[in-house]
Amino acid sequence: MTPPSRSRAAFALATLVIVAALAVWKIPLARGVAVGVYRRLRGRHTVAQRVAQYGPAARARWAPWFARAGMAYPPNGLTLVALKDAAALVVYGRDASGAWRRVRRMPVVALSGGPGPKLREGDRQVPEGLYRVESLNPDSLYHLALRVNYPSPDDRLRAREDGRTQLGGDIMIHGSDASVGCLAMGDEGIEDLFVLAVDVGHERVRLVFAPTDLRRDVTRAPPPGSPPWVAVRYARIREALSALP
Repeated sequence: MTPPSRSRAAFALATLVIVAALAVWKIPLARGVAVGVYRRLRGRHTVAQRVAQYGPAARARWAPWFARAGMAYPPNGLTLVALKDAAALVVYGRDASGAWRRVRRMPVVALSGGPGPKLREGDRQVPEGLYRVESLNPDSLYHLALRVNYPSPDDRLRAREDGRTQLGGDIMIHGSDASVGCLAMGDEGIEDLFVLAVDVGHERVRLVFAPTDLRRDVTRAPPPGSPPWVAVRYARIREALSALP
């Protein structure tokens, strides 16, 4: 039997050769995958180990943002609003009184697709709708990741109504600078979000993925050719956003 370390090294070498070939042909994400394989070679980590590694610096970076918002760290709840047209992720915290406060606007380094929800595997769309953080990945190919619960129960319901299958999945908020349907936040950005999600409790993190700030664009219609239910979803996104300052 081949020793595990040699097996890992052989697998990594083969993967890197393939990725290098893809990179020559400018296949998307080749660079990110190569970096991810290198990171995997360094060994597996737990969430606790990652928080010990990145927590002090991330919390220090968060401190002035929460101070300006007049909130204690960590907040009692968290809402992350992704605005696709602005390539931005806006962070809202819930204070001790239960009120929501705007904390920080973070740039999204890379995202793919355009307006409209994700409908099928391979459409490269970032989802649109109300989601939650399903789990945390301390060993993502893209550094660290928050896993989005796409397809949500509502996504599955709408797909059955439309007769759609193969909805895709593995949608993340992650590090690095490449994306196919995910939000790439850069490595420092995802370190901040990962630590914050752990400190808050990832089950208390809400996600609102919107085509634009629907509070300001009250006439925004779904893209041409969208299923009828997309208008209903936009109304729900607008309602969720309206509860935030």
